Amino acid sequence: MGRHLDRRRHDLVTRVTEIQTTTAGSLPRTPALIDANRARTFADDGFTLQSTPEFDELTAEAVADVVTRQRTAGITQVGDGEFGKAMSNAVDYGAWWSYSFQRAAGLSLTEVNAFTEPPVRSEPGRIRLTSFLDRRDRQLFPAVYAEAVDSGATATAFPTTTGPIRYRGHDAVASDIANLKATLRAGEQGFLTAIAPGSASRVRNEYYATDEEHIFAWADALREEYRAITDAGLIVQLDDPSLAENFDQINPEPSVSDYQAFTRLRVEAINHAIAGLPKELVRLHLCWGSWHGPHTTDIPLADILPVVLGANVGSISFEAGNVRHEHESGVWADAAVPSDLVLVPGVVSHATNVVEHPELVAQRIERFAAIVGRDRVIASTDCGLGGRIHPDIAWAKLAALGEGARIAAARA
Repeated sequence: MGRHLDRRRHDLVTRVTEIQTTTAGSLPRTPALIDANRARTFADDGFTLQSTPEFDELTAEAVADVVTRQRTAGITQVGDGEFGKAMSNAVDYGAWWSYSFQRAAGLSLTEVNAFTEPPVRSEPGRIRLTSFLDRRDRQLFPAVYAEAVDSGATATAFPTTTGPIRYRGHDAVASDIANLKATLRAGEQGFLTAIAPGSASRVRNEYYATDEEHIFAWADALREEYRAITDAGLIVQLDDPSLAENFDQINPEPSVSDYQAFTRLRVEAINHAIAGLPKELVRLHLCWGSWHGPHTTDIPLADILPVVLGANVGSISFEAGNVRHEHESGVWADAAVPSDLVLVPGVVSHATNVVEHPELVAQRIERFAAIVGRDRVIASTDCGLGGRIHPDIAWAKLAALGEGARIAAARA
C-alpha cells in the first residue's frame, strides 16, 4: 500500500513539474517521402500536386513514425512534422508556404512571380515589399548569398493571384487531421501548422485592387483551414514569419512607425481569420525567416512585439535560441504580455549545426519561466528543422530539447 502511495505521489509531482515541449512544425522528411513527392505529377494548372492512394498511405505511415520519434525525444505536444506539406528536395525553405498553393483557388502561373518580379522602392508613408532577391541583407552580403546560402528548391512553382481567392483544401486538411489524430494517445495534445494571411498574400497579386483586399481575401479563405483544425480539437499554429522578416524585404529601410503600421494590418487579418475560434487552440509562430544568412537587417523584437501582442492568440512561438535574437529575452519582461498568453520560445535552433547542450536548453527555458511562470512556457525549436539541417542533427537537437526540459523541471 505504501509503495502505491509513493508511486502516486511521484506521478503527481511529475505531472506538476513537467515542462511541456513542442516543435515549430517542420521535421525531416524520410528519403522515401521526399522521393514519393518528387515522383508526383501536376494537374493542368502546373502547380497542384496529384495524390494517389499509395502516396496517401505512405504519408500516414510517415506521420505515425514521426510522432513516435517525437515522443521518444521528449516532445510532449506533438505535430505531424508538416508531412502533409510537400517537400521534393532535402533542402527546402518554402514547404510551409508552397503547400497553400494546393489549397487555394484564384492562383495561376504567370511569367512573373514573387521571386522574379523587379525590385520595388518604398518611401516614407508608403512602404511596399520589394522582390525577394532585392532583400537588404542579401544586398549587403552578395557574395555570401551567391556562394554559401543554399536555399534548395521548392516542390512547386510559385503562382500569382489572378482571380478571387477561395479555399479548396478541405480534403487535404482533413487528411492532415486524420493522420495526426490516428497517432495521438488519450489526453495527448497535437498541433498542425497553417500559413497566416499576411505570409500567404506575399504571392504576386494581379487581381485585387489593394494589398489590404488581397490579405483579407486570404484571411477569409484560410479561416476554413483554421476552423477545421480547431474543430478537431487540435492546436492550429499560424505560421507568419512575414511579421518580422518583411522588414528585410522593404528597400530602403523603413521607419519603425511605418513598419509597425504595415505589420498591424497583418495582425488585424489574423484576428479576422480566427474570430470565434477557441483562443487556447491558436498559436502564432513568429520568426525572422529560416534561411542560413547573416540576418544583419532583422528588426529588433522590441520594435514589433507591441504590435504582435495585438494578435488574439493563446500562445506565441518565437526564436529565442538564434544567436541574432537570443539576447532579446528581456524584451518579454518589459512588454505588456497578456496574463493568459503562453510563451513558446525556441530553445534549440535551426540556424546552426551545433547541437545545444541540455544545460543551455534548461537555462533558456528558465529565463522565460522567470518572466511568466513555468506553467506558461512550452519549450520549442526556433523554427522548422525539416529541410534546414541534417536529419541526424535535427533529432539530436530534439533529444537535447527534451533533456533540457527535464533538467529545468527538476530544478523548479
